[in-house]
Amino acid sequence: MSLLIRPAEPRDLDVMVRFNTALAQETEGVDLDPERLRRGIRALLEDPQKGFYLLAEEEDGVVGQIMVTFEWSDWRDGVFYWIQSVYVRPDRRRQGVFRALYRSVEHTARERPGVCGLRLYVVRGNAQAQQTYRTLGMNPTPFEMLEVDFVIDRHET
Repeated sequence: MSLLIRPAEPRDLDVMVRFNTALAQETEGVDLDPERLRRGIRALLEDPQKGFYLLAEEEDGVVGQIMVTFEWSDWRDGVFYWIQSVYVRPDRRRQGVFRALYRSVEHTARERPGVCGLRLYVVRGNAQAQQTYRTLGMNPTPFEMLEVDFVIDRHET
């Protein structure tokens, strides 16, 4: 099948809500509030300064997604593209869907003046994803990620 990588559009909102809901459950065991999630995705789609989504699509529909947000680096006088909300439909995993999405982001980043690199975070125990990212040329950093999350209380059941 031919894989098309394209920007997400408002008509894709339902599939992105489904994908992000599955992603949160699979990676963190978190049940997202569907209306908050819908508002969050819509906000990004309506404001390109927040970032963008790319979708991988085949004849039978959307099979994967990737979101990019922006981080200013004063040290580099440039912008990092942060890769987030990566999801590939289970039946299409390990078949090059993520690679195609990643390469599209990488190509865009290299072509856009002022973009200084790509970053992403990955769950520590997800060795398969880490290997995939390394295969694509990404390297581990010496940093740990810390956060205070005012929205999602991970202790709720």
